[in-house]
Parts: sequence; C-alpha cells; structure tokens
Amino acid sequence: MSESFRERLRALPDFPEHLPEFDPAAAPADPAELFRQWLDAALEAGVAAPNAFSLATVDDEGRPSSRMLILKDIDDDGWHFATSRTSRKGLELQANPHAALNFYWPPQGRQVRVTGDVVELSAEASAADWHSRPGADGSDNPDWQLYAVRPREIEFWQASHDRRHIRHRVVPENLR
Repeated sequence: MSESFRERLRALPDFPEHLPEFDPAAAPADPAELFRQWLDAALEAGVAAPNAFSLATVDDEGRPSSRMLILKDIDDDGWHFATSRTSRKGLELQANPHAALNFYWPPQGRQVRVTGDVVELSAEASAADWHSRPGADGSDNPDWQLYAVRPREIEFWQASHDRRHIRHRVVPENLR
C-alpha cells in the first residue's frame, strides 16, 4: 500500500539545513537596500532567476490571479515590472490598480512581499523597456507598459527551524 499524497507532502523538507541569520534591528533603514542584499545572497547561493516574483492582481469582480514576472528595477517610482496593457494582468491593473509581489528564495528560507498601488510609468520608459528585451527587433509595441508598485507594505520573512520565523515589516512611514 502506498502512502497518501498528504503524507508525501508532509514528509518533504521545509527548509535547507543551514539558514542565514537575520536581525531586523540591524537591517538597513531603506527596504530597497535590504532587498538588494538579499537578492545578492540569493545570487551567491545559486538561486535561479532570483529576480522572478509572483505578481498577484484581482479582476473587476475581486477574483485573484497570479503569475511569475521579472523585476525590472527599484527606484523612487517603486518596484518595476512590465506587461502588455491588453494582457489579463494589464486589464486587471486597469480595473483595480493594486498588486502584491512575492519573491521566494528557498536556499535561504527567505521571501519578500511587497503590496501597494500600481502606477503606469511614462511612454518613453515603457518603449525603452520594450527595446531592451532580449531579441528586440527595433519595432515599437504601443501596448507595452512599464508599471511600478508603490509600496504600502514590505515584509521580509526569514525562516527558522524552530518555527519562530522572523518577520520584518516596513510600512509607509518607514519607507524613504
């Protein structure tokens, strides 16, 4: 008799044997800087595509959907990503311009959540992003849009084997 699917799932390891230390009191005041440090650590650990994140949006009836995207940049405008305005996510963002990003780096037992309002960046920035894509042929794509999430909350989460996971939450009054 084979084990149940539930038992198989419960037997899977949650985190690697060695996890990095994290002291929120020693974290940089700028959450973008802490994110860059964690991204560098993920790169050093060999995480494939550490700039990939799950983007969650909702449609005009409040039904959620998520998909994987690539972070383009972080600056004063927010956390950048791009898509076609006519895609499902583009239409959802037009109807409800709020989103959540979730980065997860299993080798470190780390994740970063970013939630906030989404704004469209300029046509020039969107065109520049389109032209910088691999395989760009020089043609324009007027539907391509560069967006930025302006954080309302950022949470850095560090796993711990004792299940006392560390959460470092940064809210707007702490954002710089």
